[in-house]
Amino acid sequence: MKKILTVAISMMIALSTLNAAQEAVDSIKFKTITGKQIEVIGTDKGFSIPQYKGKVVFVEFWGTHCPPCLISIPHYIELQSKYKDKLAILAIEVQNKPLEGLKDFVKVKGMNYDVVSYKDGLTFVEYISQRAAWSGSIPFLVILDTKGEVQIIQPGLIPVEQLETVIQEMTGLVAKKVETNSTTEQNSTTK
Repeated sequence: MKKILTVAISMMIALSTLNAAQEAVDSIKFKTITGKQIEVIGTDKGFSIPQYKGKVVFVEFWGTHCPPCLISIPHYIELQSKYKDKLAILAIEVQNKPLEGLKDFVKVKGMNYDVVSYKDGLTFVEYISQRAAWSGSIPFLVILDTKGEVQIIQPGLIPVEQLETVIQEMTGLVAKKVETNSTTEQNSTTK
C-alpha cells in the first residue's frame, strides 16, 4: 500500500510540474535585436502575438548561412514595405550567430522587419519545435491571419508571388480589387 501511495504522489508531482511547464509556455516574452518586447501567447490553434494584432504575421525561422533564407530576405523587405500597415514579419535566427554579428548582418541587408537572436528566442524556438513537430530545417515559415490564428506552416522557400497572394487574401485586398473591377465595369456599361 505504501508503494502505491508513493507512486501516486510521484505521479501527481510530475503532472503538476508538466502543467506548470505548460503554463510557462503559454506566454513567452523576448526582445528583438532592437529591444522591442514581443509576447507570444499559446492558443488552441497555435499562438498569437498581441503586438501584431490585426495584421497578417509571418514568423520565419532562418539562418545567416542558409542559402534559401538569404534569397527570401529581399522578398520580405519588399513585402514589409509594400504592406507595412497589414503585415508584420518576425524573423527568428536559429544558427546562433552572435548578437553583434547579427545586428551588423541585419543592417547590411537592410532588413526592415523584426529580428530575434537565437539566444533571445530559444524558448519560442523550442515551443514551435514541440507544437509544430518542426525538426529544425530552415527556412521554416508560420503564417498567422489577421485574427492571430495559424493558417500556414511551411518548410522551405515560398515564392514571393505566393506570399503576396496570401497577404492579399488574408487582408481582403483581393476581394476589394474584384469589387472595384465590378464597379468599373458597371460604370462603363451604364455610360
